Amino acid sequence: MPVEKWSDNVIVVRLAEDPHLEEDLDALEAAVAQPAGQAAGPLSAVVDFTGVRAVNSSTLGRMIKVRRQMNAGNARLILCGMNDQVWGAFLVTNLDKLFDVSDSVATALARLQLQPMPRPPA
Repeated sequence: MPVEKWSDNVIVVRLAEDPHLEEDLDALEAAVAQPAGQAAGPLSAVVDFTGVRAVNSSTLGRMIKVRRQMNAGNARLILCGMNDQVWGAFLVTNLDKLFDVSDSVATALARLQLQPMPRPPA
């Protein structure tokens, strides 16, 4: 299962390579679309790209959609574990400026604990 409940307000989503990537993104979208009453506060997410070798425009578009949903809910989204090819796609499209990125799941979880409130929208 790609979505792991790390705490009441934090999930970790471990994405896999195609053909499972689309299913994992569906699970991510469903998890962040939960009604607000199901969690004690905003549901933040760490998305682990370690298992993903490459992304396409569809994947990037879906990540933007998830980010928009999470920002509307005052939650944080941190991406991590990107290889050079995946990170390059974010750089080329200037999405590196839009997303909060971390080196690893552990570092991302620590950042959520140390800085629980989201940054104000740019």
